[in-house]
Amino acid sequence: MTTEYFTSPEGRRLAFRKIEPANGGPTLIWLSGYRSDMSGGKAQAVKSWAGNSGLGAVLFDYSGHGESDGRFEDGTISAWREDTLAAIDAHSEGPLILVGSSMGGWMALLAALARPERVKGLVLIAPAPDFTEKLMWAGLTKAQQEEIMSQGVTMRPSDYGTPDPITRALIVDGRSWQILDAPITFDGPVRILQGMQDPDVPWPHALEINERLTSPDVVLTLIKDGDHRLSRDQDVARLLAACGDVAALVAAGV
Repeated sequence: MTTEYFTSPEGRRLAFRKIEPANGGPTLIWLSGYRSDMSGGKAQAVKSWAGNSGLGAVLFDYSGHGESDGRFEDGTISAWREDTLAAIDAHSEGPLILVGSSMGGWMALLAALARPERVKGLVLIAPAPDFTEKLMWAGLTKAQQEEIMSQGVTMRPSDYGTPDPITRALIVDGRSWQILDAPITFDGPVRILQGMQDPDVPWPHALEINERLTSPDVVLTLIKDGDHRLSRDQDVARLLAACGDVAALVAAGV
């Protein structure tokens, strides 16, 4: 699958890869995490599984991520939500299943709220809605918070590579997209995978999402020894099983 590019309505040049569904079946949209991209192992596993199952798949990189244009530090939740909706609108037809990892879980929920007529199912891996405020901002020291507000950015050490630039724009913009303080209106099947050893998204966060979703068909799987990435072979197997479960329900029109 070769990488292609398109320009979003906001003028951002975004990279994507696509498999067409067979017989008008559902399409899986992969939504990466913060500072992650579509080349990751879970994304590739979902893409391969979808193709082998006759389902469609769309993978893309948010602006400032992976193969897309832009600087990461210029990104905001608003911008990445716009990128998500642009990829959905430009490169998919028919029923959708959004598969979101970490920040991608927030993007999936925001997209489901914005495109209720399209999004029929959700698979969420360590989903992190509201993370900029409830997890990131809350986890900063007073000095770091003051640096963000006075200087516009602070550099936070990361377990996954170079330090994360946390900008004032990211924090302030993220406050307008908080969704965990009210019901999340979505009635399709939802499968959530959450590691209980996750240092980035504590597992009670997933319990709150479960409570806020209005759908009666939400299955939350807590993995006692699971970390944030959930990229071990057994974790990927759980992910693909969840995708298969939701895809069967969506295809059946349940």
